[in-house]
Amino acid sequence: MLEEIQKLEKVSSVLDPDAHERRKIRAKIVQYTEAFLEDMPRQRAYVDSAGKGIGIMDSPISDEPISLDEALALLEAHVDTVGEMVGPAGNLGYIPLGGLYPAALADFMASITNRFASIFFSAPGATRIERMLLRWIADFIGYPQSAAGDFTSGGSIANLLAVVTAREAHDLKAADFSKTVVYLTVQTHHSIRKALRTAGLKECVLRYVPLGSHFRMQPEALEKTIQADKKAGLNPWLIVAAAGTTDTGAVDPFDKIADIADAHRLWLHVDGAYGAAFALCPAGKKKLKGIERSDSMIVNPHKGMFLPLGSGVALVKDGKHLLQAHQSDASYLQDKDVLASPDEISPADLSLELTRPFRGLRLWLPLKILGVAPFRAALSEKLLLAQYFYKKIQPMDRFEMGPFPDLSIVTFRYIPKRGDVNQFNQKLVNAIQKDGRIFISSTTLDGKFTLRLAVLGFRTHLDTIDEAIEILQEKSQEIEKS
Repeated sequence: MLEEIQKLEKVSSVLDPDAHERRKIRAKIVQYTEAFLEDMPRQRAYVDSAGKGIGIMDSPISDEPISLDEALALLEAHVDTVGEMVGPAGNLGYIPLGGLYPAALADFMASITNRFASIFFSAPGATRIERMLLRWIADFIGYPQSAAGDFTSGGSIANLLAVVTAREAHDLKAADFSKTVVYLTVQTHHSIRKALRTAGLKECVLRYVPLGSHFRMQPEALEKTIQADKKAGLNPWLIVAAAGTTDTGAVDPFDKIADIADAHRLWLHVDGAYGAAFALCPAGKKKLKGIERSDSMIVNPHKGMFLPLGSGVALVKDGKHLLQAHQSDASYLQDKDVLASPDEISPADLSLELTRPFRGLRLWLPLKILGVAPFRAALSEKLLLAQYFYKKIQPMDRFEMGPFPDLSIVTFRYIPKRGDVNQFNQKLVNAIQKDGRIFISSTTLDGKFTLRLAVLGFRTHLDTIDEAIEILQEKSQEIEKS
């Protein structure tokens, strides 16, 4: 047995490289990432390759290793240069995602130190960092000291946390679900419906409240619908409002909706995955007035705070509801209560997750070494860039604009001299994406094929918006002449 153990130890020892090997590995990976970042200004926002990364499948996982040089070459050829490039300034598509360099380094540090930030006694400093950050977010949103929350992998899990908390806070029972009503709109993100299903609430009645001309929920229609449901013997329970819908960036009228929620004792949840971070800047705070009256809300720091993918936050105004919905115990964790301070709550008791990475470090480090001011300035800039784009395109011949942007998404379409409008705009977005210098996306609004420009990348500035306008003019004229 000893001989076998020693043999296995020798084979497995490569899992723990010494300082010399670490330096070699680190140097090559840093060289690779530096080359990627240095090439960023020249990268296209979208690369439509013929193989679409299929070549990576020619190197299957096996017992035998390949060199790091070979591995990096595979990534460069088939992974990091194919499809949507979320880093370049010209990515104006699906609410551009961040990738701050200090945040990436924080992820590296978090992975190396590998703090178990779900249990207070295991990593008290890490859990304090996350609590500090959650308090900071709650403060600029306007939530009271009673608020509590958790860092999640993104908006979908954050919305699920909120739905489960609202279910438990209203003490809903399975027998009640078929008479329990959720109020939302057709612009509500699909993760809400997924969260309802996952939380066992598939039988709930979904009421789609009509939208106004700016794609915002109509409070008057909401009030009438709730009253009708009450008369019908149903149980109104949850209102889902939006701080920036994905399609149009619309912000629902929170104060009026909150008045209705308070009057009927409904839970008000705000999906602010995209837009809630704008509360950090003065203009955004004004646009989001009333968000602080919600019972729960979410925000994705990998959007409006420019962090790498995998950053979500769920906040509940009265933190005891979050605790009651998710607190659980196991015999093997009995030490956590003995070793922790009596007033300290572990993140695992406020979340669906137990084992998870130290997510807070990727936000804490950039905020500490850069300060809040650059984030506030960037968010203010994005609001103005969207308005600039709208005002520059609006007077141009044949462009039809959607509503003036609430936040940083602009919807529009081109009306050709002849032919089907929807087909023309389909060709237009395809031509722009194939060109690749910028990346915009499309949606369908009231049956109309509509183009979307989303300004949120921290590398996106005025010159990119001017280039986008030029490309739109160029491609629309090319298609008109074809």
